[in-house]
Amino acid sequence: MGSNTTEAHPIIANRMKKAVKSGLKIIVIDPRKIDMVKSAHRHLQINVGSDIALMNAMIHVIIEENLYNPAFIDQFTVDFATLKEHVKMYTPEYSAAITGVSAQDIIETAREYAKADKAMIAYTLGITEHHCGVNNVFDIANLALLTGHIGREGCGIMPLRGQNNVQGAGDLGCLPNQLPGAVSLSNEEYRARFEKAWNVKINPEPGDTQTRAFERMEKGLVKALYCIGENPLVADVHRQHTRKLLENLDLLVVQDIFMTETGKLADVVLPARSWGEVEGTYTNTDRRIQRVRKAVDAHPDTRDDWEILCEISTRLGYPLNYKNSEEIWEEIRTLAWEMYGGMPYSRLEKEYSLHYPCPDESHPGTFILHQRFHNENEENVRLSPFNAVNYTGPIERPDEEYPFMLTTGRRYESYNTHTQTNYYASGVKIKQTEETADIHPDDAVKLGIESGDFVEVSSRRGSVKVKAKVTDQVSPGLIFMSFHFSDVPTNVLTINEFDPISGTAEFKACAVKITPLKK
Repeated sequence: MGSNTTEAHPIIANRMKKAVKSGLKIIVIDPRKIDMVKSAHRHLQINVGSDIALMNAMIHVIIEENLYNPAFIDQFTVDFATLKEHVKMYTPEYSAAITGVSAQDIIETAREYAKADKAMIAYTLGITEHHCGVNNVFDIANLALLTGHIGREGCGIMPLRGQNNVQGAGDLGCLPNQLPGAVSLSNEEYRARFEKAWNVKINPEPGDTQTRAFERMEKGLVKALYCIGENPLVADVHRQHTRKLLENLDLLVVQDIFMTETGKLADVVLPARSWGEVEGTYTNTDRRIQRVRKAVDAHPDTRDDWEILCEISTRLGYPLNYKNSEEIWEEIRTLAWEMYGGMPYSRLEKEYSLHYPCPDESHPGTFILHQRFHNENEENVRLSPFNAVNYTGPIERPDEEYPFMLTTGRRYESYNTHTQTNYYASGVKIKQTEETADIHPDDAVKLGIESGDFVEVSSRRGSVKVKAKVTDQVSPGLIFMSFHFSDVPTNVLTINEFDPISGTAEFKACAVKITPLKK
């Protein structure tokens, strides 16, 4: 769901396609006819932002046809009765009108998922980059809990990570509400470990998400921004608004491996090192801790990210004097021992597949999470709640003035904001060397345009000039663009709306119009 897997996660996609040859059934739920559809058993080409309507209808069918697991639900979950009552209105016919997917396809998909011996849901930004992204994830969890497809090999929920070590960055404290080890700041006992080790008092109140930090910048409450390995001028929604916020800061510091568009606005740029120039660990998308080893010598005027941070901290009055990355890792695994205690460098060098939690060196690592759900003898098990959620459509929908829906995403070679691929690296072969606005043939005929023609794509926030690409990958009324190319700043168009819980922006839905330009 919401994953253009072949282009955004090609290694995982290759394994999925290989598994199809061994009998795996793939159901693709996506507004576009992405490449994975070629390997799919079924494609549910839903309307943008209608995921909850679809999932609630699947839950409705599973409950109505008694395809759920009552014993599992009784022992391991709470609030099932609330969910059951909540989804009564989401009949397949009702949700078909919202999603654009036939009622029969909804029914068949629900039956196949529920009846399968093993089933997994893989999702990514097409689920989370909506104003209701957290609720979308809640509903995926509802489906897994309802059917018991969790905690067994070949089952579960697989959130695909967009960049290397996104999982590790969050686990080690880069989330504003968590300490290293992915434990809440509000946990007094856990927080006390770090306060004792670091000899400081830690504020128990969560910090700001990027979204809230930008809101505080707009109000003048945040005067300085330190930006590490991020290019918000290109990556964030409503680009003109973002530029204004960055330009109004008293101080903008950018720490990166290339001079990004954001870096060009900065007061100070700190040159860091790339993955091939450093030592350390990454956390894979499946919780596997991997050793990263230096492969090439870095430029002498650059430093590791941790070295830069340590020197700044020391100059600000809190000395940080680590000798190397291993010393930092030893502190992490000592303090967050429940997750990392059994993973010294010496063990990571020998055991390639070592997954957290791994609390001590005799522990084999945890290859499959949530196995507690299938331990019938387990007492005092923590019950998992169902979270009943309602469908809420995109904040901005097409109308007479802006008749198309724009959705954004990634293209295969370009990778995020293009700063790590062919903008800087010679010898990278690339199929798509410029941005396009992907448009359905029926819409192209109505507008009188062909592939290669220049058009102006406009929203209520701005306009960009871009070449059209006529393709049946998109459905009529839908436009697709990526945000990789700085000369076509797609995020000039996107809407400044966010999920209130996660702070994730609604990149996946805004209304636009298309104006053909003279040939």
